[in-house]
Amino acid sequence: MLREGSLSRVTAEYAPVVAAVREAAAAAFGPELLHSAYLFGSIPRGTAVAGRSDLDLLLALRREPTDTDQATANELLATLEARCPQLNGGSVLLFSTERLLSDLERYDLGWFLACLCTPLLGPDLAERLPRYRLDGMLARETNGDLADFLPRWRERAANGAELTTLTRGAARKIVRTGFTLVMPRWQGWTSDLAESAAVFAQYYPECGAQMLAAAGIARTGSPDPADLALLLDELGPWLATEYVAVHGHKTPRP
Repeated sequence: MLREGSLSRVTAEYAPVVAAVREAAAAAFGPELLHSAYLFGSIPRGTAVAGRSDLDLLLALRREPTDTDQATANELLATLEARCPQLNGGSVLLFSTERLLSDLERYDLGWFLACLCTPLLGPDLAERLPRYRLDGMLARETNGDLADFLPRWRERAANGAELTTLTRGAARKIVRTGFTLVMPRWQGWTSDLAESAAVFAQYYPECGAQMLAAAGIARTGSPDPADLALLLDELGPWLATEYVAVHGHKTPRP
């Protein structure tokens, strides 16, 4: 599997955003703490849409991140949103280099960094990771944990979570899980949710309409309780069971 993004694919509209991210991340964390920084998502794929796309940033730290580090990351994101009107929200992920390079994360976070993240700042940790194949091992360790998410989403819904946000996040996880279920058979990769659902439907046509609906929910979220029920009570449970039957359950984390 080749890396899907590149700084050369960043559109002219987002070039100032990337420059601002590089500068702000270095200033916020400093060389003593920040080992390297990576972009992922639509910006390095060259598909970002101004005012609709968010910022996806991963920072590799020289030690385990703390609550203070996360607060700094939140401030960094807020600063970048204020400076860059192209952005519509985002996330800053923090991990230690030790965890990213660990055997436990080799086919999850390690693969994510090596194949879905684009180097922005500092030494590229992907040079210390293996090459990856689109096989059952990768499928198991990336998305073999959907069954663990379902009760958490139900608890959030029961506690009054905002449905649009909840359904958007749940739908994204479900569509990506559906895609990686069939990925070893398809022998290709896509991060596009609509294409992911369409590929899934080739192998599970009986659930294709539901997965395509989930891809639609994943774009903007939905306030409709019926869409939540589709994700958490219909498609999600079936997919979690089928996934474990085909690929097994993800290796438990401490």
